[in-house]
Amino acid sequence: MPTAPVSGETVAIEGPDGKFDAYLARPAQRPAPGLVLMQYICGVNAVMRRLADGFAGHGYLVACPDLFWRQEPGVQLIQDPSKPDPAEQQRALDLNAGFDDAAATADLNATIDWLRGSPDCTGRAGALGYCLGGRLAFLTAARSDADCSVGYYGVNIDRYLGEAGTIASPLMLHIAGADELCSQEAHDAIVGTLDPLDAVTLHEYEGAGHAFALEGGHNYRADAAALANARSLAFLQQHLNGA
Repeated sequence: MPTAPVSGETVAIEGPDGKFDAYLARPAQRPAPGLVLMQYICGVNAVMRRLADGFAGHGYLVACPDLFWRQEPGVQLIQDPSKPDPAEQQRALDLNAGFDDAAATADLNATIDWLRGSPDCTGRAGALGYCLGGRLAFLTAARSDADCSVGYYGVNIDRYLGEAGTIASPLMLHIAGADELCSQEAHDAIVGTLDPLDAVTLHEYEGAGHAFALEGGHNYRADAAALANARSLAFLQQHLNGA
């Protein structure tokens, strides 16, 4: 929940392939550091907007871009994670299957630039994402000049470990210890490749399943979520509110 009043609106951002919408949550005190909030496979739904408001309440100018805009602009699925709809779950999986990581990364770079160009931003900007957005957090760290990146239970990060050497800005990854979407082989490759890197901080949550921080979801773990969220806020404070 926000710790201070915020205001939310939809803005249009010009990307390399055209304009796309983003939900923008403004903190009460501005200018503020920018934060690109990266969706999971259900789009910029009520969950993501609440999260954006929450981070804005902690003092960040938050933009949550619609990364499915090329496939279905404005799609919002499973607004209440405690009441999943099978048809919407399948639609989310279909959108995920057709997702273009490279195009999305270009959109995220455009969003970072948009935030930094806003008079409401201090000029520093980071990125944070969940699931699909967790993979994009890794790619943002590898392919952008974001000041820092945070990923929760990113899927298929192992496909991109060849880019680990390009990570220069701080990256924090929250790893679900019992993630049903990440094989043991992939888990070991991710940890083995990234743990030695000075720029990368890994936190593993033993026994936690995928999406353990999704409140209302079937794998929600309040203890693990609270710890991960506290670590994320401290990390953002350190790298976005510092020098």
